[in-house]
Amino acid sequence: MKKKNIITNKEIINHGNEFAKKWKRICAGLCLAAFAIELTAAAKLQYADEPLWTEQLAGEAAGVRVGQNALYAGISAEISENEMELLAEHREELAAAAERAAHPETGVYTFLQGPKSWGEGRTWSGEWSNEYVKGNYFGNFGCGLCCMANIYCTFTDYTCSPWDMYEYARQVSGYSPTRKVGAIGWADMKVTLRKSGFDCTLRNKPDSYESFQKQVRDAKAVVALVCSRDDDTYWEKTGGHYVNIGLYNEETDEVFLADPGGPSRNRSWIPLRYVYDALKTSSQYQYLTVNGYAEENNLWKQDGIDEAWVAP
Repeated sequence: MKKKNIITNKEIINHGNEFAKKWKRICAGLCLAAFAIELTAAAKLQYADEPLWTEQLAGEAAGVRVGQNALYAGISAEISENEMELLAEHREELAAAAERAAHPETGVYTFLQGPKSWGEGRTWSGEWSNEYVKGNYFGNFGCGLCCMANIYCTFTDYTCSPWDMYEYARQVSGYSPTRKVGAIGWADMKVTLRKSGFDCTLRNKPDSYESFQKQVRDAKAVVALVCSRDDDTYWEKTGGHYVNIGLYNEETDEVFLADPGGPSRNRSWIPLRYVYDALKTSSQYQYLTVNGYAEENNLWKQDGIDEAWVAP
């Protein structure tokens, strides 16, 4: 899967002003037609014993004639043959946009760090897990780098592996893993992401859950450091572990989770409260919010994954 092949509604409209105008007219026609169908259904439900009158009333109210073989909306008549051809021409892009709207997590990268996942052939795992650094395997310390690679691949037109991110962090920040401590620290994480074009903020756990909710809702993505000593409701026997969360759902108060070290938890929707309660309070910072991306600030522009991996 490549992010550059994931088309959003915004990208479709940006194909050109002329297409955007036509697209708006097409959408208006389709929306009105859908409204007419709903109105007709509602009227039939309310006046089930008077079906003919119901169809006539619903049709007149929406400017739609119902009861013939085809449903005709007045505004839809303005959709020319050329515009219908345009719809057909871009049907794959429209389908991709509709799929992304229905399942926004589809375009989110969620790399796994461990050699066990790689050995089992799990999706999102890769041979980077067996890279050996100063007496330590990547699978033991690469959660933060996986989270950073997830952000880079999801929000740019480029791709990189977690190992690519490791090498870039070594190049542009003070990151220097040792046998004892291999994980990347908060400051080096922020510097590396900034060099990759991202505006980030390091944050401490707020006193109120509501404040945390707002920050997560407003962010494009979040890297959180969780610890089971703070709360073991969801993460057990975890001294410190980086995860990604995003796509906050206000109705359910849930977030989409990318957990590099937990293949069974990876790509799941979980209560945001689990993350808030488990934030590692003994750390200098507890989470990093990604506020935006600017192409002109991306000094890296790494594109492509050379390592073997199991793509979705």
